[in-house]
Amino acid sequence: MPAARYHHLTALALARALWAGGQERDGLRARAEYALGQAPSWLPSLLAELHPVSEATWERQSVEDLAGRIERTHAFANAFRLTRPPIVRRWILRPSRMHRPPLGLDDLALPQLPHSAAVADWLGITTDDLDWFTHDRRHQVPLHAQHYGFTLQPKRSGGGRLIESPRSRLKALQGRVLHGLLDRVPVHEACHGFVGGRSVLTHARLHAGQPVLLHFDLKNFFGSILASQVAAVFHTLGYPGGVARQLAALCTVRTPGPVIERLRDDGWVDWQDARALRRAHLPQGAPSSPMLANLCAFQLDLRLDGLAHVLGATYSRYADDLVLSGPQSLRGSFERIAAWVGRIALEEGYALNHRKTRLATQAAAQRVCGVVVNRHPNLQRREFDRLRAVLHQCALHGPASQNRDGHADFRAHLWGRVQWATQLNAAKAERLHALWARIGWDAAPPRLAG
Repeated sequence: MPAARYHHLTALALARALWAGGQERDGLRARAEYALGQAPSWLPSLLAELHPVSEATWERQSVEDLAGRIERTHAFANAFRLTRPPIVRRWILRPSRMHRPPLGLDDLALPQLPHSAAVADWLGITTDDLDWFTHDRRHQVPLHAQHYGFTLQPKRSGGGRLIESPRSRLKALQGRVLHGLLDRVPVHEACHGFVGGRSVLTHARLHAGQPVLLHFDLKNFFGSILASQVAAVFHTLGYPGGVARQLAALCTVRTPGPVIERLRDDGWVDWQDARALRRAHLPQGAPSSPMLANLCAFQLDLRLDGLAHVLGATYSRYADDLVLSGPQSLRGSFERIAAWVGRIALEEGYALNHRKTRLATQAAAQRVCGVVVNRHPNLQRREFDRLRAVLHQCALHGPASQNRDGHADFRAHLWGRVQWATQLNAAKAERLHALWARIGWDAAPPRLAG
């Protein structure tokens, strides 16, 4: 065995022994001596070089981190120059347990999942089922046996998107992860998508009445978030590395080869997107993906919010939609700001869709996720006119004549559009309600919660 490899394995075994308990000097020395089968003369010097760290740091460090610290000590290097170099004779393994989450997140009451058996029990499945749902080779099975269904959805702007929807059993497990764990974790204040109490409307309101509005769009938002980033989120929340990787595997997918080839044949993805799909990523269609995407984007939101603060601007994000708004000075610095935003996005693992980067002033319509914000949040004129025309035709010829997209519940769909228009402009929406009242429905209008 090469000397470097032997040194590393020895440091790793010694780290496991030290990490199995607290960092009191007597306890560290006793566990090290037990693992080595002797009390070597260099051990006190080694422990002195490691010197105590804070309890939080000791709890959060991994075995690999501690092994690296050991290898960098002079005492450990000198030990291999002795006549009898260190030999680990016994292994001491620390019981699986969670570590402390970051300051401010220690009162979230997250489920305690220190090992795989606890994860399976919490999900209500067997450990064999958990292995099947998280196996790294599952993307290689035939399409009909996959845990996901794959749908190609055309975009209005051209091309299309891949919807990777988990089948019912996996979807239920991902829902458990979402509602039993992820929903308890706060996201950045600038994040408004898929968060309770926030919406497209709260996203738009932040930018109403601003002289200048800058809009940026992230390319392939869900597909660019890899399983390693998702695992890092779970690990940050206190879960051991193995558990974090299992939870990440449960919530990510590798797109099967035949699906990728179909996308490429149809010209819907380039080689970069195809490469991203081959790696385990967040599926657009899983119930857990939006919240995980928000948590993975925390650092992105933090940095862009900081940039906005320096510029005297306001920043917010709804999924892949990034908006900065503020004074006229933003207009003259647009290209420089766009370069900053693009660089920050790249450093955080994302890429801007430069075709959708734009600047809007009060001289033209300023829109945030389709909401006009020049003075206050308002419905686009053409959207209002289109909706009014649909309602008018429904009143004249019946609702079935206008359900051109084949909505299963066209009445509820149309009522949702009317309610959305009402939130944005109650005065104009009165005309829509008058038209609605003329439509021959079989029952009263559906009631919306709240």
